[in-house]
Amino acid sequence: MSALKAIQAVRSGRIDATRVRAVVRKEITDYRRNRFVLITMTVLPIVFLVNPIVNIFTAPTGVSRTALDARVGSTMLFLLLVPVILPATISATSIVTEREQGTLEPVLTTPVRSEELLIGKALAALIPAVSIAYTMLGIFLLMVKLFAHQQIADVALEGPRILAQILFVPLLAGWAIWAGLAVSVRANDVRVAQQLGTLASLPPLAVTALMAFNVITPTFRVALLFAVGLLLLDVGAYRLIAPMFVRERLITARRSK
Repeated sequence: MSALKAIQAVRSGRIDATRVRAVVRKEITDYRRNRFVLITMTVLPIVFLVNPIVNIFTAPTGVSRTALDARVGSTMLFLLLVPVILPATISATSIVTEREQGTLEPVLTTPVRSEELLIGKALAALIPAVSIAYTMLGIFLLMVKLFAHQQIADVALEGPRILAQILFVPLLAGWAIWAGLAVSVRANDVRVAQQLGTLASLPPLAVTALMAFNVITPTFRVALLFAVGLLLLDVGAYRLIAPMFVRERLITARRSK
């Protein structure tokens, strides 16, 4: 089912927003009970925020603009790891954990449709990941504006760079979620699912790295074009994962384990 069909399904009433919200609440409740997820959501953002701030504050000022661009670019790219790794880790364990705990089949026998379950699980991973990533970005930009050397701040606070960060966060998180769910549907081991989900979420970062390291000069137009490319990638990933997320197939996978 394509993204367009999903939108049409929502409009036609085939997807019940109330049931989607119920799935989201259930998933978030499960996250609160999962020590690994809680540690990942708290420790990982702190680690991935401290490093960029230290990297910016220790950057030398008496260097060329090219060197500054490279330093700032690598720092901004580092901030994008959280909206990739965090949702990938969460979504990759979403299905396989329920299989191990024996809670998957009861969920699949409820009135919740397969599309509603898929969207609910995706939103449950997307919302906290994007919220944390935007909070980190806001803190980082504020620290740069208030305390960084003006020469560094001028590079880090360029409009195209900030626009790229704002656009790329949810788009990279979206890809990571679809990749993680695809792994989770087929995996039978939580640790394997986590590792494969994280690896599968990384390729789009190679695209954003082209801008981060000035292989392609960051401009507003380039940022928008890259964002469109990532959006198309997300739509393609959704079209691949949706047919896998079928109630009968998930139940069969549970029984054949």
